[in-house]
Amino acid sequence: MSDQAPTEDPGGADGAPAGPTVLVADDHPLWLSALERDLTGSGIRVVATAADGPSTVRRARATTPDVLVLDLNLPGMRGDEVCRALGDLPTRVLILSASGEQHDVLAAIKAGATGYLVKSASAEEIVDAVRATARGEAVFTPGLAGLVLGEFRRMASEPDPEPEPTRADRRPIPELTERETQVLRLVATGMSYKEIAAELFLSHRTVQNHVQNTLGKLHLHNRVELVRFALARGLEDEPEATGRP
Repeated sequence: MSDQAPTEDPGGADGAPAGPTVLVADDHPLWLSALERDLTGSGIRVVATAADGPSTVRRARATTPDVLVLDLNLPGMRGDEVCRALGDLPTRVLILSASGEQHDVLAAIKAGATGYLVKSASAEEIVDAVRATARGEAVFTPGLAGLVLGEFRRMASEPDPEPEPTRADRRPIPELTERETQVLRLVATGMSYKEIAAELFLSHRTVQNHVQNTLGKLHLHNRVELVRFALARGLEDEPEATGRP
C-alpha cells in the first residue's frame, strides 16, 4: 500500500469500509484524468497514475495497489509485458483497452490479467469492474468471457506430454474438500461468483473464500490458472453437483 494518506477518508465518518486502492496506467492524459476522477468520485482510492510501461511497473511495486487498471498499448512496455513483470505481486490487473481483438485479449489474460474491458464501457461499468476485480472476480466486456473460456478449453484439449489422467485419477482432488471441488467445477464452466453462490446456496463471500483456499492449496495464482487446471482435469464434464436438496 502507498504511504500517502488520502485527502479524504474514503470510508467516511460512519466507519464504512474503504474502497480498493488502484493504480491507473494510460498514456492518454485526458482519458487518464477522467478515469481517475470517476474512480475517486466513487470512493476508490487512486494511489498513483502512470503513462508508460516502465513507470507502471515501478509505481505498482512502490504502492502495491489492490487493482491495476492497465491500458495495453503503453510506451516502453506493452500491457501484457507489464503483467508478466508484476506476476509476483498480489495486485490484480484489469485491462482497459480500445482493442477488443482476440489476440490482444488472450495475450493479456495469458500474461496474468484478471479481466478485460474495452474503453466503450460506461464510467459506471468501469467502476463496478474495478470493485469486482478487487474482490477477485473476473470481469469481461460481454462476449469476451466466452472467447477466453473457449481458448482455454482448446488449450486443455491439446495433447499433454505426460500421460493423460484416467477418470478415476481426476476426482476427487486430494488437496480439496468436496465443496471446494464443487466450486472449482463451476468456475470451469465460466460461471461468475454470484452465479456459483446462487447455484450452491452459498453467500458470495463463502464462494470467494473457497476459491482463495483452492488457489492456495493448488499453488495457483489467479482464476485463469484455476480454469486451466479444472479443464485439464475434465471437471467441467463432471455430473452437476449443487447445493440443492
